[in-house]
Amino acid sequence: MQNKFFSLTFLSFFLFCLTASAQKDTILNVRLKEIQVTDHHVWTNDTVRYHFNQTKYYVQTILPYLNAATTSFNTINSKLNAENLSRRERKTFVHGEEDMLRTQFEDKVKALNETQGVLLIKLIARQTGLNIYSILSEFKNPLTAIKWQAWARFHGFNLNKIYDPADEPLLESVMFSLGYDLPDFYTNHSVAQRH
Repeated sequence: MQNKFFSLTFLSFFLFCLTASAQKDTILNVRLKEIQVTDHHVWTNDTVRYHFNQTKYYVQTILPYLNAATTSFNTINSKLNAENLSRRERKTFVHGEEDMLRTQFEDKVKALNETQGVLLIKLIARQTGLNIYSILSEFKNPLTAIKWQAWARFHGFNLNKIYDPADEPLLESVMFSLGYDLPDFYTNHSVAQRH
């Protein structure tokens, strides 16, 4: 019985190859969705799985704020790069975007725990290609950036740190699982060239 099955399988394969070679003018082209193959050690123990799930939960919590901040950053950036605005017009535009974000999200962002806040800062840096210190210095003023950097350093975090995907494998895995691919500027330029 096993030999008959093997013979039938081999015969089917042989006929398939024969018909495929006979139809040289037909080309089948299929584009498959890209997938990420993670190392099998991701789930080596329950602690690792817990950290992944906890990080994913935190990231899902802050995604609306991340998306709003990234959209606002891109809007401000395109507006300031597209037109010759006076310093006053620029300040008014940035202040208006800031007020809009504050009105929508201030209470919710204040309710985040410290880990969620740190993740939000890292992910804004990931999505924009700039650290928070640079963004504050550019869009607000250097004194505001220094003030918030001092506060962050007091709490053990550095707003002037450049986001490096290689330093954040867990966060990158979570972001990819949520459909947030690494922005193109990470593959087109090195981290050092961006700053």
